[in-house]
Amino acid sequence: MSDDGDLWQSIEHLQDWLARNQPDRPPQETLLLRVLKLSEEVGEVAEAVIGATGQNPRKGVSHTWDDVRAELCDVIITAAVALRTLSPDAQEIFTTHLAHVTARSHP
Repeated sequence: MSDDGDLWQSIEHLQDWLARNQPDRPPQETLLLRVLKLSEEVGEVAEAVIGATGQNPRKGVSHTWDDVRAELCDVIITAAVALRTLSPDAQEIFTTHLAHVTARSHP
């Protein structure tokens, strides 16, 4: 994480780190795999919720709500890295979209 805690600097760092430490692939394949990673992370959220509520009788309570929160953070990070992989203007795109979604919520 960056010293100042800036989300988008951290996302840039993670995207660069992934680019340096994964096999060379065509850009479209890299993007598809980054987006696919979101499904994995969302599945981990579901697993943590099931574990925190003890819904699997074979496993019982296997997770905590802290685990759920951490997995939700992983989803946000993974989505931001995927967005950055798709566009170098990820921060601007996200900020504009968030403003639009927020404006829709105010009648």
